Amino acid sequence: MMTWFRRLMPREERFFEMFARHADAVARGAVELRGMLEGGAAVQRHYPAVLAAEDDADAVTREVVQAVRRTFVTPFDRGDIQTLIGRMDDTIDQMKKAAKAIVLFEMTDFDPELRRMGDAIERCAGLLREAVPLLSAISPNAGRINELCEQIRQIEGEADDIHDVGVTELFRRCPPDQALRFIAAREVFDQLEKIVDRFDDAANEIEGIVVEHV
Repeated sequence: MMTWFRRLMPREERFFEMFARHADAVARGAVELRGMLEGGAAVQRHYPAVLAAEDDADAVTREVVQAVRRTFVTPFDRGDIQTLIGRMDDTIDQMKKAAKAIVLFEMTDFDPELRRMGDAIERCAGLLREAVPLLSAISPNAGRINELCEQIRQIEGEADDIHDVGVTELFRRCPPDQALRFIAAREVFDQLEKIVDRFDDAANEIEGIVVEHV
């Protein structure tokens, strides 16, 4: 009886608006992080905006968690909603960690491979921002959602290759007396790679939701 009654109740649609706002914050953070990788004065110019985007995303995450607790009929499984917003939030949390590492190590000069990693992150964020609103109508949008998730997965593979090439070249270029420079740059390489990994995690969660509802 309760299941039948729940099916008659209208779905709470504002979850999709919150997902979209979070994805916008993630995309802003990616743009600002990529701006930091231009180096020089751009590091300090874009750094506060990365932190602000992460704050905005955290605020939306809290809204989603509170809404799940208060809402009787959710658009899909409550656990899926919480996991998805968590996976999305992981992406921008990792951006914040990368940005803080750049500032901590006082880096102002970035290898081409680091900037390419930034490009990959920005592309992933754009794909996520396109995919998330399509969840409001999963069945007709399933094909496009899966295409976007697959593109994120491909970028993740490309970013792994960029990371490996970049670290290898960094090692070759750094003389023994610049060990600290190598350590700092290697840490930033690793942080950027983790961001792309988190996008892949979010894409996997989205694909799982699609499978459950098609």
